[in-house]
Amino acid sequence: MIRTTRLLAVLLLFVPAAPAQRAAVIVPGENLVAEGVPAIPASLAEDVRRYTEFRAATLASWHPTRREMLVGTRFGDTNQIHHVRFPGGARTQLTFFPERAGGGAYRPKTGDYFVFNRDAGGNEFFQYYRYDVATGDVTLLTDGKSRNTSSVWSRGGEWLAYSSTRRNGKDTDIYVVNPARPDTTRLLLQVESGGWSAADWSPDDRRLLVSEFVSANESHLWLVDFDPRGGAAATKTRLTPERGAEPVFYGDGQWAKDGRGVYVTTDRDSEFRRLAYIDLATKRHVYLTEHVEWDVDSFELSPDGRVLAFVTNENGIGRLRLLDARTRRELPAPKLPDGVIGGLEWHENGKDLGFNLASARSTSDVYSLDVRTGKLERWTESELGGLNPATLAEPELVRWKSFDGREITGFLYMPPAKFAGPRPVVINIHGGPEGQARPTFIGRNNYFLNELGVAILYPNVRGSSGYGKTFLRLDNGFRREDTYKDIGALLDWIAAERRLDKARVMVTGGSYGGHMAFAVATLYNDRIAATLPVVGISNLVSFLERTEAYRRDLRRAEYGDERDPKMREFMTRIAPLNHASKITRPIFIVQGGNDPRVPLNEAEQMVATVRKNNTPVWYLMARDEGHGFNKKRNQDFQFYATVMFVREYLLK
Repeated sequence: MIRTTRLLAVLLLFVPAAPAQRAAVIVPGENLVAEGVPAIPASLAEDVRRYTEFRAATLASWHPTRREMLVGTRFGDTNQIHHVRFPGGARTQLTFFPERAGGGAYRPKTGDYFVFNRDAGGNEFFQYYRYDVATGDVTLLTDGKSRNTSSVWSRGGEWLAYSSTRRNGKDTDIYVVNPARPDTTRLLLQVESGGWSAADWSPDDRRLLVSEFVSANESHLWLVDFDPRGGAAATKTRLTPERGAEPVFYGDGQWAKDGRGVYVTTDRDSEFRRLAYIDLATKRHVYLTEHVEWDVDSFELSPDGRVLAFVTNENGIGRLRLLDARTRRELPAPKLPDGVIGGLEWHENGKDLGFNLASARSTSDVYSLDVRTGKLERWTESELGGLNPATLAEPELVRWKSFDGREITGFLYMPPAKFAGPRPVVINIHGGPEGQARPTFIGRNNYFLNELGVAILYPNVRGSSGYGKTFLRLDNGFRREDTYKDIGALLDWIAAERRLDKARVMVTGGSYGGHMAFAVATLYNDRIAATLPVVGISNLVSFLERTEAYRRDLRRAEYGDERDPKMREFMTRIAPLNHASKITRPIFIVQGGNDPRVPLNEAEQMVATVRKNNTPVWYLMARDEGHGFNKKRNQDFQFYATVMFVREYLLK
């Protein structure tokens, strides 16, 4: 026995310490490719835990007969659909999938089932499913292969119209199905391009309002007459005028209660998108919000046709407004915290308006407003992981002049006063490019403010939405470089801002923001400390050639057509990939392996090229993600690695 014990002791001397060391680090899962990323100590996860445990909730659907709702939220790794019975009630999870489940629209009139969507690994080839409330059974409604989006219920609750690429993988034709009988699926309208979607059914369920999206500056509306059960072929008639000298945008089309007209948002005859009524007989446009000098983001007509609820985007801040549809005068509406409002949906009772609200100190939650009494109720109160919302930074609207004298704005979040002296700063550029940075909850990024003393600035460079149609198209085609210069001007502003440290600037962004980060890394290498592009475009030519077919022409309307020799030469000349030799500051590139928008190649070619400079390159790729990370475990690992990168290259 003594001899055996001594032998074990001797053997233990030769057991390597690797297992113990591995236990002290966070090992990326098999789904992750992490190159150049140093070992992440397990203690880091504990240090940042409070900033990773927040949740959010969004309104999916009101029950048609009961004052209950479906919401989207996350308890585990992915967002799923939950049932809430009353304001502040428990969220009962209904779907349990490893992949995110979205949508969740109750069948009108009965609510005996709802329809939801799901993709695989972030590929955005969404399929529709029916969820039977009584049994919990789930039935596939689509073909399991194509991309299916933009579903809308008929008024009577018998039919669902949606867009699908199933015919050729490129064009978003309009299909209809009775979800109770998936075998009733039929092609209603064959179209060309990937921008078509069903908008709304007429009050008698015999006509469909259909939207044709061309670009952020141009779209059209069509009326489709048909019998959903079959018979004569559907016929479409243009509702909005043919394109004139200037493109016009139409959005959010909804039928009036009497079926004689439709409500829309449009920038026709205006710099901003207004709420308008189009008379079907005369095609005359009546503008309902001429008194508002901001975009109308969205609207919803009450079931009785009496009240229009709409949201204006006022320098990024969402304002909820109510309009009497008969007198066309504004009604009293509650003043809500500065933030972002979306997801408007009326209950069938005609008095409860549901919506989502997110602010700098509150993640997205679901509220309802009784428009008759003015009573505001909160249906969900999502956790912040133990963070005190009162301590979270609220953004400051800042302004600077760009190279051409144009004013550019952004939202600056400053760290607490305990951090003295000029602060390092992260410039975080939004995607789109037709997106907009808005004063909303910034999630994990609060860690950089509160714990590391890093300021964060979210710019709205030219090409951003929310500032009028002229500003929106200032970066189109051959003007692409002008938006890069807006960041150059921002670097000048930072250098003159005493609260910020011009020697410690990092640039990051996702999607088009990732492209901007790549461009800034090549153009202003000597003025930044590091860059962190996420699912970013490194070469517009290769991007347009490889992005999914259903979105290729829609992107050409923004960036230009790479098949045109002059445009191709321009894109090639400005491509960050072709100037990557100038990148000598550390770079951290993040990409989803299944990204249908910005293909994996955009990241891989940049990683390979920058490495030739002997520049520190960190690379993180998730095989089970698409255009950004959606699974919490992947988001957390990305965050841990980002904290390490910031500590190593921005704070030192």
